[in-house]
Amino acid sequence: MEPIADSEIKRVLVINAHPDDSDFGASGTIAQWVKKGIHVSYCICTNGDQGGEESGIPVEEMPEVRQREQRAAGAAIGVTDITFLNYRDGSLEPTLGLRKDLVRAIRIAQPDRLLCQSPERNWDRIGASHPDHLAAGEGAIQAVYPDARNPFAFLDLAAEGHLPWRVKEVWMMGHATPDHFVDITETFELKMKALHSHVSQTAHNPELENMVRAWGQRNATLGGFAEGRIAEAFKIVNTN
Repeated sequence: MEPIADSEIKRVLVINAHPDDSDFGASGTIAQWVKKGIHVSYCICTNGDQGGEESGIPVEEMPEVRQREQRAAGAAIGVTDITFLNYRDGSLEPTLGLRKDLVRAIRIAQPDRLLCQSPERNWDRIGASHPDHLAAGEGAIQAVYPDARNPFAFLDLAAEGHLPWRVKEVWMMGHATPDHFVDITETFELKMKALHSHVSQTAHNPELENMVRAWGQRNATLGGFAEGRIAEAFKIVNTN
């Protein structure tokens, strides 16, 4: 499916399970949106405390570290509007409570486009299907439809001043059958700058750039781009 033209998009909300998820999956594309003047905000569901076992950082310190790293990564590509819901890493479920928190985030951000993780398991790339990713994707989709737009859903949110909002389209990362590819060759350097900001997650891997470049080149081939180009891959869902 062809997405809505970026020229018609004023605001994007990115919902992810963990700090660094959007930087691995979509930061090259997000950097392009920011350059076009689109306001991008992040809503990150967990505190990330189960990541970075190679770093030697104690688990009780990890949430503060990962939030600091995510803010630095966001700044690297021009995203400063970042909210953490602080659910426990590794324990995220698509509960009614998560759904309500994400409805609130949508009504606050009022995005035309929402970027999230796929709620469907990807058997070809199991790393994309961390249980938290699936839960965050499912919670995000449920929040987009039907709840965020429904004036009768979560009446207490409306009482707080968070009024119904209709998201026009959803972009999914990590989907097994993507149908839209974005050439990020020109913003790949910014993507790597964002990824290197996640020191606790990436500093142990000397092959990080080669690995991410190979993923991107594989996406570019699937998307029909010229040899040597780098791309990110998405599934587009019209929700208007």
